[in-house]
Amino acid sequence: MPTVIVATGNPGKLKEMQVYLNDLAWQLKLKPDDLDIEETGATFLENARLKATGVAKALNQWAIADDSGLAVDALGGAPGIYSARYADSDTARIDRLLRELEDSRDRQAQFICALALANPQGEIVLETEGICPGEILLAPQGTGGFGYDPIFYVPALGKTFATMSPEQKEANSHRGIAFRQLMPHLATLSME
Repeated sequence: MPTVIVATGNPGKLKEMQVYLNDLAWQLKLKPDDLDIEETGATFLENARLKATGVAKALNQWAIADDSGLAVDALGGAPGIYSARYADSDTARIDRLLRELEDSRDRQAQFICALALANPQGEIVLETEGICPGEILLAPQGTGGFGYDPIFYVPALGKTFATMSPEQKEANSHRGIAFRQLMPHLATLSME
């Protein structure tokens, strides 16, 4: 059973990835806390590559990384790669975003998730990007999920991420889309 390092220190992200990768005979482990990879990329995909490559090289093991966030059209793609650092808490991030949008009629947005898998030499062997289009509501709806989920509305489903069941969010989210795109390739990958 191959061991794959998840290029994060967040146990929640490891647990979430385990759900998507459940069909593979992989043992997932968190990267060591003292191994920090600077996210200097200009895009989600560049940051995912940096993290996967950096962790793989440092540990001489397979590594998978994701980088994700929210891009709002009326804000020129902001908060983008700074989604998690847009403010100090989920509530403050939502408040800031709604304040910056004010009464803008253009509420189009998308959640983006980039995934990259690096071999032990640090070479990227697979990558993809999942995109979930949606809109930003005027006020939060729902209590599920985290981050921007209460204000991210998916018109095709008539729900915010925060009002979806975990299974529905898993199937329709940017991360779910990215993993579905990657899975056929992961299933045939030789990790010898």
